[in-house]
Amino acid sequence: MLLPAAAVVAHVEALAQTSPLMNEQVVMVKVGFGVSLQTTIFKPDGDGPFPLVVINHGKAPGAPVHQERARFLVASREFVRRGYVVALPMRRGFAGSGGTYIAAAGCNIAANGELQAESVLAVIKWLREQPFVDPDRIVVVGQSHGGLTTMALGAMNPPGVRGLVNFAGGLRDTGCFWESALSQAFRSYGGGTRLPSLWFYGDNDSYFSRPVWTDMHERYTAAGGKASLVAYGTFGTDSHGMFASQRGVAIWVPEVEKFLESLGLPSQPTVGVSAVPRPPRTDFAKLDDVDAVPHVREAGKKGYTDFLKRGLPRAFALSATGAWGWANEGDDPVARALANCARNSKEPCRLYAVDDDVVWAP
Repeated sequence: MLLPAAAVVAHVEALAQTSPLMNEQVVMVKVGFGVSLQTTIFKPDGDGPFPLVVINHGKAPGAPVHQERARFLVASREFVRRGYVVALPMRRGFAGSGGTYIAAAGCNIAANGELQAESVLAVIKWLREQPFVDPDRIVVVGQSHGGLTTMALGAMNPPGVRGLVNFAGGLRDTGCFWESALSQAFRSYGGGTRLPSLWFYGDNDSYFSRPVWTDMHERYTAAGGKASLVAYGTFGTDSHGMFASQRGVAIWVPEVEKFLESLGLPSQPTVGVSAVPRPPRTDFAKLDDVDAVPHVREAGKKGYTDFLKRGLPRAFALSATGAWGWANEGDDPVARALANCARNSKEPCRLYAVDDDVVWAP
């Protein structure tokens, strides 16, 4: 007998549960006639006012309305630990937000970023009016499409925002000459902003190659934008997922701490929030040794081979009955991998691999 659906859901929720000190809540922020944006908020205990970090999400394959609610648990914990409120707005047409996702006509990537930024600007306006937020101490962060959104927002120079952080920001549109359009978008943003920014890009990014992001950075700064670039080399199988991975913390947190300090903002941990739980690496087998994966049959070995091709963060789970499941990207792939396995298993599922580590212990 398979686990009932309710049991699977409860198991996932237990795994994904945040520390009480994160005080997670989901609110609907009205931004226009009949349109409200689903926004996740994490905050330290107390009334504040606290400085604010806004994190802008990327765009997953498929229809935006089916995209998961962004939580960025690893990064959100790091900022709450430093005394920040963290807000993650889902833009128009994404997840539980109202409205429709609108892509600019043709290959106008600059306009696309500006349209996305308008959603975020409306949420920031609402947040600045909340008593627990310090309206003049705000940092805006973005990953992938959210990085493009963040840099477009910076060109609007919104009140209260002191700095921008861009993780692998951009937008790839294979239906046109998107590389030049992307560089032109960043040149446009650089010419309009007065805000300092910190950029993170890796050499093995599956979306944006080194020549693409170096050209973006050169055009942005040549137009007058202030951007410190952290080129950190390779990361796992795909550096595009570095920001969402627990292993990426060692790369970006020290640089962001220095950036926050330069802005006159809190940079060191003051709140006791535990890290995202994950089992330690074991010496059971090499990560790419497909034949060493226990219990699974040929289909499971093929599934594991597919898993190895996926970007970080990621997790692969299995059970003694031969059931298996994996998940990658998004928030908490560990919980999703276990849930995917549990749907087809009579026995409890356990993790075999997380990111680039085998964590299985017989």
